[in-house]
Amino acid sequence: MNRQPLRLAILEATRILDQAGVASPRTDAELIAAHVLGVERGRLPLVPLVDPSVVEAIGQLVSQRAKRVPLQHLTGWAALGDITVSVGSGVFVPRPETELLLEWGLKLLKGREYPVVVDLCTGSGALALAVANARPDAVVYAVDNDTNALAWARHNADARAAAGDTPIRLYSGDVTDPTVFAELDGLVDLVLCNPPYVPEGTPVPPEVADHDPPQAVFAAEGGIDVIRHVVATAARLLRPGGGVAIEHDDTHGAAVPALLRARRVLKDVRDHPDLSGRPRFVTALRG
Repeated sequence: MNRQPLRLAILEATRILDQAGVASPRTDAELIAAHVLGVERGRLPLVPLVDPSVVEAIGQLVSQRAKRVPLQHLTGWAALGDITVSVGSGVFVPRPETELLLEWGLKLLKGREYPVVVDLCTGSGALALAVANARPDAVVYAVDNDTNALAWARHNADARAAAGDTPIRLYSGDVTDPTVFAELDGLVDLVLCNPPYVPEGTPVPPEVADHDPPQAVFAAEGGIDVIRHVVATAARLLRPGGGVAIEHDDTHGAAVPALLRARRVLKDVRDHPDLSGRPRFVTALRG
């Protein structure tokens, strides 16, 4: 059997993905190769030669990725914080930008024992589960209104609990319901939310348009319809000194902070840029 240089397979994969308009062709080619080989991406240089069956398996996944199927659907997972969660059809794929929101939240919790944390619009459960992993003493609640998302979140929650993390408390509910988590009013240290926020009608890449559930991506009122409810819920749930962090569209750098400033109980409203410097999430503290 003629073994072949892995480097050449990755170069060919990069070329195909580049031609297909994939945003990060080299990265995706390497991650696909690492997935097929069952190694971490950083260890690919230690695998100089591979069997033809490996090259074929890489090629099959690359052709799917070239059709703009999300990389995470092909590998079956996405990372957030120090964990990975299972993702696929019917659930929103967590993005690297959300790492910054998670970091802010964990920083706020430093020095607080047994904090109460709520993740609104939890989707795959990634944010809630990343917090539970980083803070085993936290009591973490998560909610979503989509049955498909909740099925993925339940699967991920069970997997993290089996791996030894503190189990989260997962609920079906709607952030537009003024009584959601009413029993936690004034008791919550941290509210996190990555809601649907893309203004309706905005052109999005095929990975999003064809594979992310539209109700997890788009929102009415120029993208702030759901965020408006999230702000109201956070203002109600937070204890004094508690904090909220909400991800938003890069066109919301003024509109979303204004929603939080309009709540007299919220102070220290700040907007934060994402990895490419665009406005991406807003934070505030309960006075």
